[in-house]
Order: sequence, then structure tokens, then C-alpha cells
Amino acid sequence: MNFEEIYKAYFQDVYLYTKSLACDKDVAEEIAQETFFKALKSFHQFDGKKDIRAWLFTIAKNTYFTQYKKQQRETTIEELSAQKDVQLINFLMNEERALIIHQFLHAMEEPYKEVFSLRTFGELSFQTIGHLFGKSDSWARVTYYRAKKKIMMYMEAKQDEGN
Repeated sequence: MNFEEIYKAYFQDVYLYTKSLACDKDVAEEIAQETFFKALKSFHQFDGKKDIRAWLFTIAKNTYFTQYKKQQRETTIEELSAQKDVQLINFLMNEERALIIHQFLHAMEEPYKEVFSLRTFGELSFQTIGHLFGKSDSWARVTYYRAKKKIMMYMEAKQDEGN
């Protein structure tokens, strides 16, 4: 049996299995597609000792849990980031604190200073910022969050000085 025949014979089974895991048809379809992509990459290692359906279900289950864990981490990171964004906005809305942030930002090293400014004040996407620097959108995102973290640490230290 070639891989195309396996795909045609088992895609629906794998899809239904992933749908039972994910409870969302779009996510299930994405995981099923990813399952067959991974299966194709490692098909040369399949020795036939195991039932092909069981092998595909194992790949699907592992793919689902990997994606689930990644989504959980991203959600937690996004929630923490949103809390920091609210705190930063509150700092920027206070004129005195905004001046302190701008002074710190002015003294901040590159590329943090420019990435933060482009994202916050220029409202550019991470993809656009990454493109401007000849880097990836992930690089822009990480650089922005590091800059934001530096600003937040500085502001928290300033706040502690005031108390």
C-alpha cells in the first residue's frame, strides 16, 4: 500500500479520532493533516509490526497533546502579557510616569528602543517590524517583550523608590 492509499483509507478515521480529542472540527482537521504530514516524513520507519491505524492514532494523539501544551503555554504568556500591557498603559496615562518612561526609553539600548517605539507608538505589526530589521516576526515579538520587561522593571523600581 502506498502512502496516498493509506491517506485515502484512513484520513476519515484519524479525523474522527482527533475530533474526539479536540472537540473542534477545525482543530481536528488541522491535527489530522499534521498527523499525515508526520506519518509521511517517518513512513520509511514504519515496519508493519503495528496496525497502521494504531500507528496513525498514536501520531495523532501525540500531535494533539503537543499542540495542546503549546496552546496552554501561549495562553498563559498572552494573559501575563495582557496584564503587563494594562499596567504599562496605566503608567503612560499618568503624565509624570509617562515622562519617566520616555526618559528611560530614550536611554534604552537598541534594538529594544526602536522595536518598542515602533510597536507601541507606531502601532506596527511584529511582522512589519521584523521585516524592517531583516529578522523574523518572532524576533520582533521577543525583542518587544524584553524591552517591555525592562521598562516595567524600571518603573516598578521607581515606584518602590517613591514608597
